[in-house]
Amino acid sequence: MFVLDTNVISELRQGKPNQSPNVRAWAEYQAINHLFLSSITILELEKGVRILEKKTPPHGATLRIWLNEIYSAFSDRILPFTEHTAMICAALHIPNTYSKRDAMIASTAIEHRFTVVTRNIPDFLNINVKLLNPWLEESIESKLES
Repeated sequence: MFVLDTNVISELRQGKPNQSPNVRAWAEYQAINHLFLSSITILELEKGVRILEKKTPPHGATLRIWLNEIYSAFSDRILPFTEHTAMICAALHIPNTYSKRDAMIASTAIEHRFTVVTRNIPDFLNINVKLLNPWLEESIESKLES
């Protein structure tokens, strides 16, 4: 089971320029019910879309449609940040200080024993969480052809 970081779900947006073929191949190879989002990723996506709706309304409107589709597709696979998650997250910050949102995403994955899928591996280093970077993974097609 996987918790997709914001950069992964954004990379999978249909029509995104210069999409990574490795990320798309990795996602297509996964069972849809194994892919989850953290409520923190929802916060980051919502914030980004709201900024663009104000800055560049046409682009913001397009991304709003996409984000609404994400909400619908993941409606039963958005993991909340609960009291228990908060306690796990607090422990991650002692003695280290991590980005608050990255630590919140990591603690959500830790709570559920899931793997964080992200391009930003350094942001999660030294946190005891399983990580996967689909940008660096060997192409699924080449694995299948072997």
